[in-house]
This record gives sequence, structure tokens and C-alpha cells, in this order.
Amino acid sequence: MAVAAAPDHLFHLRNNFYLGSFQAAINNSDLPNLSPDDAVERDCLVYRSYIALGSYQLVINEIHSAAATPLQAVKLLALYLSNPHDKESTIASLKEWLADPAIGSNAILRLIAGIVFMHEEDYIEALKHTNAGGTMELHALNVQIFIKMHRSDYAERQLRVMQQIDEDHTLTQLANAWLNLAVGGSKIQEAYLIFQDFSEKYPMTGLILNGKADAKDPETLANLVVCGLHLGKSSSRYL
Repeated sequence: MAVAAAPDHLFHLRNNFYLGSFQAAINNSDLPNLSPDDAVERDCLVYRSYIALGSYQLVINEIHSAAATPLQAVKLLALYLSNPHDKESTIASLKEWLADPAIGSNAILRLIAGIVFMHEEDYIEALKHTNAGGTMELHALNVQIFIKMHRSDYAERQLRVMQQIDEDHTLTQLANAWLNLAVGGSKIQEAYLIFQDFSEKYPMTGLILNGKADAKDPETLANLVVCGLHLGKSSSRYL
């Protein structure tokens, strides 16, 4: 008889984070009966939600030097984003940790490395740390990196890997939508339907709205300004 899978206590927290419901992730993070590993993952998701909301200093202040490696990596991301004029020292620390055999293979550390080097537009360096995968987030980040590199063929390979692991996973669906938007043409409608499905199943977020190109989202308005300029039309109403 098959053994029942253990309940995933972090499912809703992860989903909120992936879909951009950062405040909901923070507000609903007080979860009982977590294993030590789950507690660390929970804290990482909460602090990354604070980072997404721009609360860098809170993360820097609250994560102490004795914290677990994944949390230290999240703190490095906050340091990197909070002080762009001193990012060299943060990147140096990141490279030092990645070279340490004891912690260099940690999935969250590799994920943060990928995010930082993607910000730096150093996609080859990012892939050195993310390409091996190991988690759905790493696979999803690979899709983003390959799209940035205009290599939709490699992005599609990563998406297939994700679909083989879990076709219904939120990150798999998001990665599918990102790739459809990058490819364009008839794929745009497929991307829209994915975001529409999210909007019907989950609370609306900026990420979902902008994916649907909702006219109230700042990023969508910025896109409309650029399109207007290219078309020689007035963009004043979008401003």
C-alpha cells in the first residue's frame, strides 16, 4: 500500500510569495509544527517577501551572523539591493561563500547567487550556480536567465524539466507564461490564459495583473508609455 505523502505546511506561503502576495506571505507565516528545515525555509520566504517590499534594513538587522546559511544568503541579497554603491564587497562575500565546499552547494545560496548575477546582467556567471537545478525555484530562475539571454530554446528545455517534475506547480505555470510572452505571436494568448487562471484561483496581485496587461499596473503603464513613443502617439494620459 502506498505511503501517504506528508502534508506540505509551506504550500500556501510559497504560493503567496511566487504570485507576488508578499504581505499575505508575511501575515500568514506563523505556522505551527514545522521541522527545523521547514522553519528555515519559512523564514527565508518571509525575509525575501520583506526584500520584495523594499524593507531591506529590517532583513539586515534581524538576520544575525549565527543564522543558517540560507538566511545568511538572503541577508546578502538585502545588502546587495540596499547599497548599490557598495555592491562589490557583497559580491565578493557571495563568491567566497560559493567557493566554500561546506556551503557552496546550498540551494538557497545558489538561488541568491543567480538573482544577484542576473541583476548584474552577468548571465554566464549566474548559470554557473543555477544550471544544475535541484529545486523548482532554481529551474524557474534558469528559465528567466535564458529568456534574458534571448535563448528561448534553452528556456523551453528548462520548462520541460519543470513539467516533468510537476506540470501543475505554480512556478511551472509562471515559467510557461514567461516563455510564451518571450516567444510572442500566438503564444501571447496562452500566456494570458495562464494569468487569467491565476486571477480566478488566487487573490489578485500586481504580478498577475501585469501578466494580463491590466491598465492599472505601474509596469503596464510604463510599457504603454514606451509603446506610445515608438508609435509616435501621446503618452501623457499614461504618465
